[in-house]
Amino acid sequence: MNLKTVILLTFISLLGFKTQAQNCHLTIRGKIIHLENNEPIDAAYVWVAEAEEGAVSDQNGNFTVKNLCSGTYTVTIQYLGHKTVTDTIKLESSTFSKTYRLEDEAVRLQGVEVHGHRDAVQTTTAVSSLFGENLLESRGENLGESLKRISGVSTFSTGNSIAKPVIHGMHSNRIMIMNNGIRLEGQQWGAEHAPEIDPFLADEITVVKGAETVRYGPEAMGGVILVTPAPLPTKKTSKTSLNLIGGTNGRMGNINLVHVGGSDKIKGLGYRIQSSAKRSGNVKSPGYFQENTGVSELNLSSSLGYSSSKLGVEAYYSLFQTELGILNDSHTGNLSDLENIIRNGRPFSDGDYSYDIVNPKQSVTHHLAKLKSHYHISESWKMNFQYGFQLNHRQEFDKRRGAQNEKASLDLELYTNTVDLYVNHTHENELSGTWGINFIQQANSNVPGTGITPLIPNYDMLNTGFYAMEKYSKGPLEVEAGVRYDFRNVSTARYINEELRTADLDYSNFSAFLGGLYHITPDLTFNSNIGSAWRPPNVNELFSEGLHHGAAAVEIGNADLESEKSLKWINELQYDGKKTHLEFTAYLNPIQDFIYLNLTGEVYVSLRGTFNVYEYLQSNALFYGFDFAGSYEFTNKFSGYLKGSIVQAKNTNDDNYFPFIPANRMDWGVSYDFAKSTDSRTNKLTLSNVLVAKQNREPDFDIAPPPSAYALFNISYNKQLSIGENKLNLGLQVHNLFNTSYKDYMNRFRYFTYDMGRNVLLKINYEF
Repeated sequence: MNLKTVILLTFISLLGFKTQAQNCHLTIRGKIIHLENNEPIDAAYVWVAEAEEGAVSDQNGNFTVKNLCSGTYTVTIQYLGHKTVTDTIKLESSTFSKTYRLEDEAVRLQGVEVHGHRDAVQTTTAVSSLFGENLLESRGENLGESLKRISGVSTFSTGNSIAKPVIHGMHSNRIMIMNNGIRLEGQQWGAEHAPEIDPFLADEITVVKGAETVRYGPEAMGGVILVTPAPLPTKKTSKTSLNLIGGTNGRMGNINLVHVGGSDKIKGLGYRIQSSAKRSGNVKSPGYFQENTGVSELNLSSSLGYSSSKLGVEAYYSLFQTELGILNDSHTGNLSDLENIIRNGRPFSDGDYSYDIVNPKQSVTHHLAKLKSHYHISESWKMNFQYGFQLNHRQEFDKRRGAQNEKASLDLELYTNTVDLYVNHTHENELSGTWGINFIQQANSNVPGTGITPLIPNYDMLNTGFYAMEKYSKGPLEVEAGVRYDFRNVSTARYINEELRTADLDYSNFSAFLGGLYHITPDLTFNSNIGSAWRPPNVNELFSEGLHHGAAAVEIGNADLESEKSLKWINELQYDGKKTHLEFTAYLNPIQDFIYLNLTGEVYVSLRGTFNVYEYLQSNALFYGFDFAGSYEFTNKFSGYLKGSIVQAKNTNDDNYFPFIPANRMDWGVSYDFAKSTDSRTNKLTLSNVLVAKQNREPDFDIAPPPSAYALFNISYNKQLSIGENKLNLGLQVHNLFNTSYKDYMNRFRYFTYDMGRNVLLKINYEF
C-alpha cells in the first residue's frame, strides 16, 4: 500500500468519524413524578454517566439531555428523601422518552421522619392557582374577589360584600368549591348567596377550568375551585402566622391567626388551629354612602392528623359565621320609587356611615366536619376513605312591621352527609388511576315561624356516583380518560294555602372525558380536554314561588325543567421561559337545556315593597371564548403582566343572549423591584389597570341599559423584612386610585347604586 492510498484511507476514516459525530443529535427526555400520587418532582438531579451530561427537572417534572450519540447510557436520578433510580438506556435512531416514579425512602425504611401524603391535582385540563406572594396580596378579600386575579375568572355580585366566582360565564350550582377536600354544600343556588368559606384557610387556591363532573360530580360542569390548606406537619415544629388588615372604605378591620404544630413524642402527629374575624360598615361610593352594607364575620377551623408509612388519618372542623347588610335602597316601597331609583342610578340621599346592620340582612352559619384516612395496601395501591358532614343555616330578614321585623322571612337548614371511597394505583410503568364511589345525602328544612310561604320546599336528596379514571404518562406525553355514572333522587314537600304539594323526581346520566398534555419543548406545553357533563335542575329552579328577600326579587320556578347536558372542549398553550410566561386558553361549550333566570318585565307589589319578577327558563346555549395571561421581565428590576378574557354565551334557540354574562375585560400592570440582586425578600411597587368593556351582548329586555365601560387604576407596595428568624410582610394597596364612579354589569345592584369608591388597605403579616 503506497503513501497516497494510506493518506486517502485515513482521510476517508476521519471524514466518516466527523460525519458520525455530526449526527449525534439524539435526546433523552423524561418526566419525574412521585410514586405515591403522581405529583411532579421539581429540581430532581439527572446524570448521564457516559456522556458526562446532567439536567435538573423543572416544576412539571420534565427534563431533557440533548446532543447524544447512539449507544448505551446509564441514567441516574436523585432527589432528597427519595430512593435513587438507575436506568440503562439503549439510544438508537430516535428520541428516548420515559416516566420515572421515585419512591419515598420513608415508605420502607425504619427510623426516618415520614412526611404528609398530599395528593396532586391530577388533570390534563387548564389549571391556575393562587399561592405564595399572590395569595398573600389577596388576604382580606372574599373568595370571589381573590380569584379575579386568575384570567377567565370573574364575579357575580350583589353589592360589594357578596361575590360568587364565575368561571367561563358559569357560577352557583355549575361551579363546585372543595373546602379541604369536601364539596361545599350551602344554599349556593342563590345569586346573592356567597360561598361560606374563609379564604384564610388556604395555603393554595386552585381553579380547574374544564368540565370535571367525572372527578367531582354533576355540579362541577363549569369548573372546580379547590381551597387547600397546607399539609399538617409530621415532626416537632411550632409556627404561628398573624394577619392584620385595615381598609379605609367601610373602615374595615380583619384579623387572622393560625398556629401549626407537630409532636416530638408521637412521630407523624400534627395539628393546626386557625381563626379570623372581620368587621366593616357602610361602603362608600364616590360622593355618598351605601346604607346598610356592613359585614360582620367570625370563623375558625382546626385539624388534627397522623401519618405513617402505611396509614394516614385526619380530622377537620370549620365554622363560618357571617351577617351581611343588604342595601336599603334595593328594597323600594312602591312601583314609582323603583322606577325613580333605577332612572336616577343611585340612592337619592347621600347616606351616613354606620357599623349597624339592620333589616334587610342575611345571617349565615356553616359547620363542616371531615374525617379522612388512607391506607397503603402495597407500594402501588392506596385505599382512601372520607366522610363529611355539613350544616348550613341561612336566615334572610326583610323590613317588616312590629314584632315580625325580628323574625326571618327565609329560614333554611340544610344537612349534608358525603361519603367517598376510592383507590389510587400508581406503578413504575406508565399507568396510574383512580376508581371510586361517592354518596351524597341531603335534607333541607324550612324552619317554621316565618309567617311567610317558603320560597323553596323541604326536600331530601340522595346521589350515588361511580367513577373510574386512568392516566398514561410517558416522557413528554400524558393521556387521561374517565367515565362516571350518577343516579339522583329528589323528594319535595311543602304547604301552599294549606294544601300539601309533593314531588318525587329521579335523574341519572353518564359523563366522560378524554384529555391529553404534551410537552412540545421543555418550555412549551399544550393540553386539550373534552368532557361531557350534566346537571339536574336544582330545587329552587323547579319550585321557587315567592319573594326572595336577600335578592329583592320574586322568583318563579318551572317544575318541567330537564337536566342540562354539555360537552366542553378546552385547549391551553403554555410557555415558561427564563423571562417570559404566556398562557392562552380557548374553549367551546354547547349546552342542551341550559337553565337561566330571566327578567319578565313584571313587578310584584306588596305591603313589603315593590320587586322585579324573574322566572326560570330553559334553552339551548353555546358558550365559547378565550383567556390569556402573560408576564415579561424587561430587566432584573422591571417587569410587567397582561391578562384578560372574552366570554360569549348565545341563546341558540332564540338567537339572543343570556343575562349576567361577564363583559370583555383586561388587566395589565408593571412592577419595579427595589431589592438587591442578592436579596430574595420582596420589595416591590406595582401599578395596575383594569379595563372592562360595556356588555353589548345582552338580552332584548332589561329594566336598565348595561353600564358603560370603565377603567380602574390600582397601586400596591409590598415589602418583606426579617426579624431574627421570623418574617414580617408589609403591604399597602390602593384600589380605585382615582375614586372612579362606575357600575359593573355583573353586580345585581347596579340598578340602584354605583360600585365602591377608593379603598386604601394596610396589610401586615408576621410569621413566627
